[in-house]
Amino acid sequence: MTVYMRPGCHLCDVAREVVDAVCAELGESFVEVDIDTDPELLAAYGEEIPVTLVDGRRHDFWRVDPQRLRAALRDG
Repeated sequence: MTVYMRPGCHLCDVAREVVDAVCAELGESFVEVDIDTDPELLAAYGEEIPVTLVDGRRHDFWRVDPQRLRAALRDG
């Protein structure tokens, strides 16, 4: 699982808490990527962060629903 974020982003902080809790519950891991360090990511996701990807596929943006995330990680 990957979470595209930006430092200082309130929605990113909330998303990190949800992702961290769900991943810990399911024994999964996630990687945070700062989109400001990559011009292509910034162009693709700059207005939609945080963006979550599960198995390389876009899952959610702006807000992370814990139930949807659990289902996606279990089905992935």
